[in-house]
Amino acid sequence: MPSAPELGLSFLGAVGTVTGSRFLLRHKRTRWLVDCGLFQGYKHQRRKNWQPLSVRPDHLQAVILTHAHLDHSGWLPVLCRDGFNGKILATPATRDLCRYLLPDSGFIQEKDAEFANRHGLSRHHPARPLYTRADAEAVMSYFRTLNFGAPYRLKGKLDILFRRAGHILGAAIAELSVGGRRVVFSGDLGHASSATMAPPETVSRADYLVVESTYGNRRRDRDDPQTALARVIHETAGRGGSIIIPAFAVGRTQLLLHHLRRLLDSHRIPTLPIYLDSPLAINATEVFERHPDDHGLTREEARAACNLPHYVHDPEASRQLDHDPHPKIIIAGSGMATGGRVLHHLKSYLGDARHTILFAGFQAAGTRGESLVNGAEQVKIHGQHWPVEARIENLDMLSAHADAEEIIEWLGHFEHPPRQTFIVHGEPDASDALRRRIEEELDWNCLVPEPEQEYPLV
Repeated sequence: MPSAPELGLSFLGAVGTVTGSRFLLRHKRTRWLVDCGLFQGYKHQRRKNWQPLSVRPDHLQAVILTHAHLDHSGWLPVLCRDGFNGKILATPATRDLCRYLLPDSGFIQEKDAEFANRHGLSRHHPARPLYTRADAEAVMSYFRTLNFGAPYRLKGKLDILFRRAGHILGAAIAELSVGGRRVVFSGDLGHASSATMAPPETVSRADYLVVESTYGNRRRDRDDPQTALARVIHETAGRGGSIIIPAFAVGRTQLLLHHLRRLLDSHRIPTLPIYLDSPLAINATEVFERHPDDHGLTREEARAACNLPHYVHDPEASRQLDHDPHPKIIIAGSGMATGGRVLHHLKSYLGDARHTILFAGFQAAGTRGESLVNGAEQVKIHGQHWPVEARIENLDMLSAHADAEEIIEWLGHFEHPPRQTFIVHGEPDASDALRRRIEEELDWNCLVPEPEQEYPLV
């Protein structure tokens, strides 16, 4: 049998889906994992969270984390619990966000398992969480932080450089050099029109490139987000209704608060009470204020946005919001309505045509958000079906992802084509559409990789 190449790359997630980012880089007998995310969406995808990696956790030297969103970081508690004993390398803001994101994820999973057991909603007896809050808290001792633009060498002769990806606070493009090859992972790329984040830094050279394709087959809405947001608020308030915004705690919530602050200051929307009903989002907003160099707002703008909402800390105060008949704006996690406090609000507001459920960006296949945006007449929440009478809106321009045009523009800064470009982190149609564009417009070698297959990097 021919011997394995010295350098190889395997795709353990984020192939044919936008979640579960996990990429295994191997040099001889040394292995590193780039991202360690949860699978979300369809049940057959979520089941993968319960499957072991194809490599033993204690055989990994390190995890290189591009950013804090759970589809990139949310499987770390399982990895560490099951034997990983290396370093998790991330930017300082990513580390600080994970300090809240991961325990919150463990807490929600514990509560979901408890709810399923109490109401007999699981096939498993008893239902158990994928990991606990304690598992997640234990992960933080593994983190080591690297600043943007500061080269770092790991044992095994892996050189790491983080560049700003512009997606959320702390998000990084990872440039890895090993065995005489430079392998670049785009992570999730932001875009130049974000009101809160700087655009992604350009990269000039890579032997191999792994690039996301979340919006690989579409052009994001370029309409002014404040005008669109003002329209929804005026129309809903005019009906005597409330606006419920499922929002990602990291990134999207802070962007929404900034836009709402600007709209109120310019008297473009009525003065409605605004509630931030997510302990995680509250903590993430505080992290946002603590890292002024990682976003595009001034200290005054960041402070004004953070001071805008009424913070809802305890569950009882959250429940009381649903008994208040007056128009209001509630921002609550999660962004694709997969869990968290927003589910309780949806049960109260979905059945009334006066209200609006306002999404703020991409909705992955198989999520409640995707079902609602695509016109579902009912959705299943906590084991029951709830009719949909409220107006459903999605302000696509608020997405933190670069679209196909912006990805192509970012790729145009490479001085020479990579030897191979791998298209990941997208639904099948999106990934294939981006592959075709790159081949036709840039004349690069590119492919959508097969899951679990190792590709030689020669």
